[in-house]
Amino acid sequence: MARNMRAASLEARPEPIVAVGNSYPAGHRHPLHRHRRNQVLYASAGVMVVGTAQGTWVVPPERAIWIPGGTDHDIRMIGDVSTRSLYLKDGVIEKASNCCQVLSISPLLGRLMVEAVDLPVAYEADHRANHIMQLIILELRSSVELPLNVPMPAHARLQSKCQRFLAEPDTGDTTDDWAAELRMSRRAFTRLFRQETGMSLSEWRHQAIVVTALPRLASGEPVTAVALDCGYSSVGAFSNMFRRVTGVTPTNYFS
Repeated sequence: MARNMRAASLEARPEPIVAVGNSYPAGHRHPLHRHRRNQVLYASAGVMVVGTAQGTWVVPPERAIWIPGGTDHDIRMIGDVSTRSLYLKDGVIEKASNCCQVLSISPLLGRLMVEAVDLPVAYEADHRANHIMQLIILELRSSVELPLNVPMPAHARLQSKCQRFLAEPDTGDTTDDWAAELRMSRRAFTRLFRQETGMSLSEWRHQAIVVTALPRLASGEPVTAVALDCGYSSVGAFSNMFRRVTGVTPTNYFS
């Protein structure tokens, strides 16, 4: 059984996959840290915000985030959060990415991850625990990435501008405004932005607004207040954008 344990005490074990469960109060923060193993961090309740040098990821309830081993990251808890973490040796999952990504979690996989933290830490090939862990691996291979991250550019001036936008999202500035602030032509700016983030400015801003809005919505703030703070003149326009990015409206996202 591995509840309320530090991952560092288990990462050296021989098993290819180990599970740990923890609970955290609202507002809890894990400062910047790293794990030797790849981590699948699942929120069975509550919302997590995970930050790295490469970007910011929001993990809603019943979703998970893949964090590659050796990745420096911090975590902020929105509301009371109950986590289930899997720590996997390299090679256990073939599709493993070298970048964080939020993953869909099937009801079966969620239940298996909850069960895993109550299994014996040490298990043999013919044990029930091993069969459950193998089923977890199979389910993880079929999980898909969700668009709940904001990639950060490495370009210093562009990164600074993006960080200011994340701190105070506002749809008022145009592409020409961004280009002028960086003293670049529109063409050079749009080319640089896509090279640095893999997205157009419009796509990035929509995703950034959704990622910054989700923790506020999870805390119970009215959709109207969030929409207006993000520079939208109407809740309808904000909801349409939110639905294009996530597939559901803000009012239905956590239902």
